[in-house]
Amino acid sequence: MSYHKPEAKTVQDLKDLAHKLRIHSIVSTEASKSGHPTSCSSLAEIMSVLFFQQLRLNIKHPRDPSSDRFILSKGHAAPILYAAWAEAGLFPIEDLKNLRKIDSDLEGHPTPRLNFIDVGTGSLGQGVAVGAGMAYVGKNFDKADYRTYVVVGDGESAEGSVWESLHFAGHYELDNLCVIFDVNRLGQSEPTSLQHKLDVYRDRLEAFGFNALVVDGHDVDELCKAFHCAANTKNKPTAIIAKTFKGKDFPQVEDLDNWHGKPLGAKADTVIKHLQGLIVNPNVKLTPKKVGKTGLAPEVDISNVKLCTPPNYKLGDSIATRLAYGTALAKIGADNDRVIALDGDTKNSTFSDKLKNAFPERYIECFIAEQNLVGVAIGTACRRRTVAFVSTFATFFTRAFDQIRMGAISQTNVNFVGSHCGCSIGEDGPSQMGLEDVAMFRTIPGSTIFYPSDAVSTERAVELAANTKGVCFIRTSRPNTSVIYNNDEPFTIGRGKVVRQKPSDEVLFIGAGITLYEALAAAEQLEKECITARVIDPFTVKPLDVDLIVEHGKQCGGRIVVVEDHYQQGGLGEAVLSVLAEHRNFVVKHLYVPTVPRSGPPAVLIDMFGISARNIVTAAKAILKK
Repeated sequence: MSYHKPEAKTVQDLKDLAHKLRIHSIVSTEASKSGHPTSCSSLAEIMSVLFFQQLRLNIKHPRDPSSDRFILSKGHAAPILYAAWAEAGLFPIEDLKNLRKIDSDLEGHPTPRLNFIDVGTGSLGQGVAVGAGMAYVGKNFDKADYRTYVVVGDGESAEGSVWESLHFAGHYELDNLCVIFDVNRLGQSEPTSLQHKLDVYRDRLEAFGFNALVVDGHDVDELCKAFHCAANTKNKPTAIIAKTFKGKDFPQVEDLDNWHGKPLGAKADTVIKHLQGLIVNPNVKLTPKKVGKTGLAPEVDISNVKLCTPPNYKLGDSIATRLAYGTALAKIGADNDRVIALDGDTKNSTFSDKLKNAFPERYIECFIAEQNLVGVAIGTACRRRTVAFVSTFATFFTRAFDQIRMGAISQTNVNFVGSHCGCSIGEDGPSQMGLEDVAMFRTIPGSTIFYPSDAVSTERAVELAANTKGVCFIRTSRPNTSVIYNNDEPFTIGRGKVVRQKPSDEVLFIGAGITLYEALAAAEQLEKECITARVIDPFTVKPLDVDLIVEHGKQCGGRIVVVEDHYQQGGLGEAVLSVLAEHRNFVVKHLYVPTVPRSGPPAVLIDMFGISARNIVTAAKAILKK
């Protein structure tokens, strides 16, 4: 498509609106006595052109699945984002003065408390991953016309996660993605490493497979042309590298250091008057483009996801829960075509390849870049477009903790599946052992943690997670474990199972995954010595079945042994201890992996590091003597 330059009046209107956005940013940050007006100012023309020349929006329904997506990765510039939506007519301009107030959702950094925000931003370096996930869905699943725009600060482009995501976008030729770099030269405490070396940005972005355009970020004509070029570039994403100045058009502030994250204070009135003098039409009013009537996103239903067939195992079958996860994923995928899998090049170990083999178009390979893996998944789940399951070794999620935590702030419904947990993986050694993963996911607000022990409970965990709001984590094991549940056994979040009991039980064992079987073996050994033990499988570590533990703990004389393939801090044991803190007359012995393990056969490691049946027997005898 040939480019038609906007009329002179349109260009002037966009310039005027940019200055109005600057003024709104100053007024709102003065009202809150905090914020980042200079970081907003460098973005003013970019935001003006984007919102009033480029984006196709449904103002009445900001999260319309067919409308364009916009992510402000440099979330500290939130005031100008709020100002743009107010100027677009979503809410009154006067409300901008409520910035950062306790009773206002115009928070210091954007969060989905606001209906025009898809994801929380502000922990830098994450917006491109989320945008890439949105764009992937738009191009490959929705096959719709909507486009995704991400504004990145030049300071945050030092984050390696940004380049993981740029590589992903280039690899998958996401031509519906446009990343705008606001290169304003100044970071928080000093100039950025590249400052205004725009040619370096361009060369790097071209090397990552982008159509890279260098523009004057304060020139409306250049921006309009660049966005037109982006929209008409095929088979590669576009990066607009905008040379801008922090505090643009703020006299005695523009391009000066030491103005990051500060309201203008005594200078505010002078700067506002200066900006008002630059506006030709103070009453300028522009309306964003509306969503078109063609190329719309299809209606989808991601509710009531079910296994297409129930579990089909024989009692005593020996099957790894990681394998059962793959089986269940393919089953729910057959039931709903919006179930997708994402993995970090571990699909033949996590068994997410079972979905890939059944429905190759619904598998996204994110390669060994876990921060991007998580960010992309969060993007795919936005606006309820997919049911996303993300898998890798449990321990590798730790490097993406910030993305997971931001996912919770973003109210995401992504499901994480971590395999190869604990020292029971054996010879691969401690670098591959998930020993902190339960602790990490327990700290995530609103999270649900499944720790299934056999194939039947794993399949049900997958089905439940697919229908559960918030972050879900399913911990799967590498070794085979015996099927102990009937195929029709019902499972519920927050409800554990008593898997062995007698009226004479003197001690309660609680284990999960491989340690459940160690607990059962210990109970058998003790029975030979005329000591009977009850065994509980918690199924979910969060929420934990408090009533079940208290009830059966009391029946066993208040004597409990918890055993887990995890470090001491933050796992199943501490979950049990925390719920029992409000109850009297319990004595708890906690068995866990006490130090960094080593390579070796799984059975040897389990025993060496204190979580085998032999160790449980010793702990039970010790607790019975008290």
